[in-house]
Amino acid sequence: MEKSIKKYFPIFALPTFLAFIIGFIVPFAYGIFLSFCKFTTVTDWQWVGFKNYTRIFYVNGQLDTTFIHSIWYTCLFTAVTVMVINVIAFAIALLLTKGIKGTNLFRTVFFLPNLIGGIVLSYVWLMIFNAILQKYDMTIVTTQWTAFWGLVAVVCWQQIGYMMIIYIAGLQTISPDLIEAAKIDGANSFQMLSKITLPLMMPTITICTFLTLTNGFKLFDQNLALTGGNPGKMSQLLALNIYDTMYGTTGWQGVGQAKAVIFFIMVALIAVLQNKMTTSKEVEN
Repeated sequence: MEKSIKKYFPIFALPTFLAFIIGFIVPFAYGIFLSFCKFTTVTDWQWVGFKNYTRIFYVNGQLDTTFIHSIWYTCLFTAVTVMVINVIAFAIALLLTKGIKGTNLFRTVFFLPNLIGGIVLSYVWLMIFNAILQKYDMTIVTTQWTAFWGLVAVVCWQQIGYMMIIYIAGLQTISPDLIEAAKIDGANSFQMLSKITLPLMMPTITICTFLTLTNGFKLFDQNLALTGGNPGKMSQLLALNIYDTMYGTTGWQGVGQAKAVIFFIMVALIAVLQNKMTTSKEVEN
């Protein structure tokens, strides 16, 4: 059986490998190339070198802080959502693994928001937010901070249920014998959480942190539908800023592509760093 797998593995793997090259590697490499070009279509390009990268920050000799603002705004948004989503999802998972009544119902209810598309979800919450804020003569885009906390609320509401399911799966892998032994030794709830549960949950925490981190950085549809980058592009996250540059400004396709390359490098470095930090704390169950 093992010999047959080794013999025919290249035949079955080749279509997937070719699809990966054609659908990802080639477009990715060509996208990096286009970031050094001025173009309107992918076949109509003119090499300009690093000009696109300088135009990200300087326009007609003046400093343009739009992209810089979207970077720190996105970093802050991601930091807040990663903390809130993971803490609340983990707390709910702990509660729902204690054998309380209606556990399956609660799991379903908390998971349901994740099944709703980001655009639809954002329009629903947009009406809710504006209905509440109009009593104070405000809207969701009155300031960049009302937009910020609106985005945080929507994203957390949507993703907490999904992360909760992953945390529940991780909690169920912890051996009951360890918990029982800790109770016999006189450990209290906090000690069991900090000394047993959290260390053994680090692989799951790594996965959930990675997912929420990358989701925060690449968020687009909720940002587009809920705030549209308003007021005055002050609530633009990185993905929306790149989209606005690429399709909202004539002749700036190359600049938008250059922003996308910087975006990829930044997110990749942060994701690798986060993965190393959390995996280094993992222990065997």
